[in-house]
Amino acid sequence: MATFLSLTISFGIILALALVAFCVIKWWGLRAIGITPVPLYTFIAILFTSGLDVGLIMFPLGEFAIYSDAANAADYGFTNPLAIEFGFWGFLIWSFYFLTSFYFCVIEPRVKFFEIPFVKLLNNIVIVGTCAFTASLFLIYLPYYIPELGDGETVITTFYLIVFFVIFAAAYSSTDIKFVRILSVGSSVLFLALIVFMWIYAQMSLTAMASNLSDLTTGYFSNIQRFTTPINDYHEFYLFWWFAWSIMIGQFTSRFVGGLKTQHLLLALLIIPSIPLAIWFSVLYFYYDNGIDTTGIINISMVIVGVTFVINSLDSLIRLYSDNLTLTPARFGKIKYIVGNVAVLFGLTLAFQSQWLQIQWIGAVVVGIYLACVAHILLKTRSQVAAIKESPKENTLNFDKIDAAN
Repeated sequence: MATFLSLTISFGIILALALVAFCVIKWWGLRAIGITPVPLYTFIAILFTSGLDVGLIMFPLGEFAIYSDAANAADYGFTNPLAIEFGFWGFLIWSFYFLTSFYFCVIEPRVKFFEIPFVKLLNNIVIVGTCAFTASLFLIYLPYYIPELGDGETVITTFYLIVFFVIFAAAYSSTDIKFVRILSVGSSVLFLALIVFMWIYAQMSLTAMASNLSDLTTGYFSNIQRFTTPINDYHEFYLFWWFAWSIMIGQFTSRFVGGLKTQHLLLALLIIPSIPLAIWFSVLYFYYDNGIDTTGIINISMVIVGVTFVINSLDSLIRLYSDNLTLTPARFGKIKYIVGNVAVLFGLTLAFQSQWLQIQWIGAVVVGIYLACVAHILLKTRSQVAAIKESPKENTLNFDKIDAAN
C-alpha cells in the first residue's frame, strides 16, 4: 500500500507540473477572469487564507526538532530545517493552486467535466472529507497550544466544544459570501499582525531575520528538485494533503480571479504567498533555535489566529460544496442549513481524529480526478479546449463593467 501511495502521489505531481507548464505556454498572455473578479490583494487574501489551515500555525514549532535530528531523520540532511519547512508549505506547491484556479476560470466553463453527475458527487465528497480533516487537525493540536486547559496531551471535552463552535461559526459564515470575503482579508491581517507581534516579542534583530531568510532561500532553491517527489512518508502525507485541497480551492478561488495574464497569475501565486510564509517560518525558527518559551500569550495568540484560519478555510469549502449540491440556505432555510453542515462535519471530524479516515486516501482520489479530467478532455473536448483564446465572455463583460465603474 505504501508503495502504491508513493507512486500515486509522484505521478500526480509530475502530471500537475506538466499541466502547469502546458497551460502557461499554450495560453501565455490570456487574461484570466472569474465570474466575480476582485482586486489582486483580495484575491490573494482569499486564496491564502482558504488554501492554508491551522497546520501552518501549529505544526512548525514541533517539526523543526524533527528536521534537525540528523541521527533519526537522515532523510532531511540535504538541507537545513528552515528550507525543509518552507519546502513543505511554500512556492512550488502553490503551482497546484494556479493550475486549478486557471482551469476552473478558463477551461471548465467549456469542458464541464465537473458537471458530470458522478464526478460532481465524488468531488463534493472530497470537499466534505477535507473540511473534516482540517477540523480534526485543530482538535488534535489544541492540547499542545492550550495546556492550561488540560495536561498538554489529552483531548478533553473542552477541546471538543471549541471545535464544535468553530465548525458552527464556519457554517454560519458560509451563509453569505460577504462574510467569506471579510473573513479572508481579516485573517490575512491577523496573520501579519501575529508575525510582527512574535518578532517584536522575541526581540529578533533584522540581522537574525536576514540570516534565517538567507538559509531558507538558499537551502530551498538549491534543492527544489528534492521537493517534487516524496522525501519520506511524512513528506508524502503533506503532498497528499496539498492535492486533497487543490481542486476545491481552485474551484472556489477561480471566481475571484481579476484579469491577470496567465503567466502573471502563476508568478503571483508562487511568489506573493511565499513571502509571508518565509518570514513566518524564520520568526518561528528563531523561537525554536533560541529556546524561547511560547506558553501564555504567544500560544493564545497563535490559537486565535489558528481559529480564524480554520473558520475561514471551512466556510469557503462549506459554501463551495453547498452551492455545488444546491444545499443552500435559500433552499432549506438558514437554521436547517447550519445544523445539517455542523452535524456532518463534526461527525467526520471525530472519524478523522480516531484515524478511521486518512487524508492520503482523499489525496489519491484527487490524483485520479486529475487523470480522468485530462482523459475526458483528450477524448471528448480536445477541439473546444484547443480553440480557447480568452476567458468566458460573460466573465469578461462583468470585469469590464466593474473596471469601468472603478
